[in-house]
Amino acid sequence: MNGPAHRPGRVVAKNAAKKVHEYFTRHWQQIRETSRKTPASVASAEAIETVIDAAFRVSIRREEGYIPRLSFAILAPEDAVHPLVFEEALPLTPGRLARVSPAVARSRLHVAVWHLGDELYAWGIVRSIPLSCCVIEVVAPGLLVVKHGPSEQSRKCVNVAVLEGDQIKVVDDRASAIAGCPPLVSSVLGCDSTLRLDSVDVLQELAVSMRAHGHGGTLLVVPGDSDLWRESIVHPMPYAVRPRFSTLAALAQELGERRGRQWEADFSDAVEVIAGLTAVDGATVITDQYELIAFGAKIAPRNGHLRVEQVTVTEPIEDGVSVIVHPTRLGGTRHFSAVQFVNEQRNAIALVASQDGRFTVFSWSPSEPTVHAHRIEALLL
Repeated sequence: MNGPAHRPGRVVAKNAAKKVHEYFTRHWQQIRETSRKTPASVASAEAIETVIDAAFRVSIRREEGYIPRLSFAILAPEDAVHPLVFEEALPLTPGRLARVSPAVARSRLHVAVWHLGDELYAWGIVRSIPLSCCVIEVVAPGLLVVKHGPSEQSRKCVNVAVLEGDQIKVVDDRASAIAGCPPLVSSVLGCDSTLRLDSVDVLQELAVSMRAHGHGGTLLVVPGDSDLWRESIVHPMPYAVRPRFSTLAALAQELGERRGRQWEADFSDAVEVIAGLTAVDGATVITDQYELIAFGAKIAPRNGHLRVEQVTVTEPIEDGVSVIVHPTRLGGTRHFSAVQFVNEQRNAIALVASQDGRFTVFSWSPSEPTVHAHRIEALLL
């Protein structure tokens, strides 16, 4: 397991570690200036490289026929809250780590790693992680995601980089500065938003759940105080809902008042219900207050409106470039219909999940002016 097959992984680890370390150093300073909480100690580039390499090696093993799924938190023992501490720390060898993976693959647990003397060891298991803690998650063979712990304004870890084989995608958090950037995109980038926490969190959770079910789907988010969007939909809608299904909306409003295991369970169930409906052929329609209006709806151009001929596409990664393409270059009918809908209904946004894992947020950009397609699958892993 130490032969030439692993040299590409080590090269990726070294190249990625430098960029990730620079990100965490910058992020640590921002937290020190803006938060009353103490961030985690910044891991060295060497430590990040070592853990990335160990995670890469684990990802291509099999443990009793299963692909190991686990995440590593580079965390000093003194920074941990209620950790499970191993009597004897584990070396970062693929076999030992793979055997631990069934214990941490569920329940959002992390294998905690830190220096013991001159070497890095896995010293325990933690559930909660402090601000700016570096997390490296094994998603699939050869596919790793580097994240940091959630901020005070978010429930979700923020992706920093995606490593797939010899490819490195480092997330560019400055992408939120693009004029007209949707709050959902700013949120998953870990940037502040002018919208309420509950608003951002609901769309994040819906996006993650839509991508996870693997069937592909479209979610249209329309203004709750207007019916103009109906002009871009074929009527009658086969699965209209009356009265509007408001369970998710009610839970979102309770976010700042009722928070606990029962709320979390109810919220997750409601998100899965809405996201699951997007697997039905057609579009699911909700209001900007998260009330379900319909699913399986067919999008059609309004009378007198021309078909869209171009769309701006960006992905929020370093060295990413903005390109203008014909909507058919983005995918099939689902993507083309979403572009057409947002072009006509400029106060709406469309979330589109592909069966292959791609995820795109479509919004109107008045500064360009055109429909802007934000590719964000790297932020949802």
